[in-house]
Amino acid sequence: MDYLVLTKVHGAILGPISQILGWILNILVEFTNSFGILNIGLSIILFTLVVKVLMFPLTIKQQKASKLMAVMQPELQAIQAKYKGKKDNDSMMKMNVETKAVYEKYGTSMTGGCLQLVIQMPILFALYRVIYCIPAYVMPVKEHFLNVVYALTGTSSASSLTEGAAASLLQFATDHNIALTGVNPIGDLTGVSGEALANKMVDILYKLNPAQWGDLAQAFPGAASVIADNAATIEKMNTFLGINLSSNPFNGSFVPNLAWLIPILAGLTQYASTKLMMASQPKKNNEEDMGSQMMQSMNVTMPLMSVFFCFTFPAAIGIYWVASSAFQLLQQLIVNSYLNKVDMDELIRKNVEKANKKRAKKGLPPQKVNQNATASLKHMEAVAAKEEAERAEKIEKTKKQVEQANSYYNKNAKPGSLASKANMVARYNEKHNNK
Repeated sequence: MDYLVLTKVHGAILGPISQILGWILNILVEFTNSFGILNIGLSIILFTLVVKVLMFPLTIKQQKASKLMAVMQPELQAIQAKYKGKKDNDSMMKMNVETKAVYEKYGTSMTGGCLQLVIQMPILFALYRVIYCIPAYVMPVKEHFLNVVYALTGTSSASSLTEGAAASLLQFATDHNIALTGVNPIGDLTGVSGEALANKMVDILYKLNPAQWGDLAQAFPGAASVIADNAATIEKMNTFLGINLSSNPFNGSFVPNLAWLIPILAGLTQYASTKLMMASQPKKNNEEDMGSQMMQSMNVTMPLMSVFFCFTFPAAIGIYWVASSAFQLLQQLIVNSYLNKVDMDELIRKNVEKANKKRAKKGLPPQKVNQNATASLKHMEAVAAKEEAERAEKIEKTKKQVEQANSYYNKNAKPGSLASKANMVARYNEKHNNK
């Protein structure tokens, strides 16, 4: 599958989700703007809070599944230990039957815990798409960039833009080493015109830092006043706690600055939230549980990765990361308090009841977990026993045939003597002639 096809698939899946999330962010920006506060940093924090609240039911389900899995682990590990080192087909089939029986016993499935993660992944990717291209989704922000686009191209509307109208801006971006990559590639403007071209130009302008806005005004003196007025507004709404959200915290210098707080806080909050999440799960034998070891390793590496990415991404992404981890920390406290009160027996009963309702819709009888699993296992054991009995019978039959042959050939002679051997030849010739 080539890059163009991947891009189309990516857009087809994430596009609708991004539009919904962008609509939510736009409402929040307009809400704060109604109070005279047009600030991207504040809007991102509110946006993160709303998304976390909307995804809270999925979080609860996921962590219920994790806690249930921890309860099941001793039984699953016992099955793994029982068949450890056995790679033959029969053993693998028996292991699968017994493992399935454990999952059915608790009213869940082998893929049940992954479902919530699969649902959340497109939402998370769409979130980054929205945060990375805020003006594309938020009109109160976009209109200031459009004012600059119209001034640069000498037009009054997006529909008037023709292919090639952005050539000067594209050259400016190239000369100033502005990376035209990201969630969507914005450097290729071939065949682009109208509103699509206006959106591409807005995406390019959104990548400019304060110093580059000044350079832009000098490069386009005819539009300098419009650029200066809108750049001042853009810088104001793009500044949060003294940090410009369009700039990377790491600017090539190893001298600490205020923006370094963002990646540091991102790492610390994520580490704290993951530790709190692990604290809600029962302790496991780390020497035998490879999954637990891997999770502990990820609990260290993921926060470190967050620190690295937040240093190299625009600070707006870092603000989202910090807000997300901070809200996750608060959310985890609530989830842990809830899970500590959950009756696991009642949870299992509800899971089995829900599974039986699904079976009823398909016209199937209710699950009889232990009976079904035992019946399957007994059937497999009976087949194996039958095959073993047939093999033993063949061995015994062959053994008797050998004994009868030896008895016939050694008749009336001392075993091992010359006469015995002569008799053997004679008997063989006699049998051969009779045949």
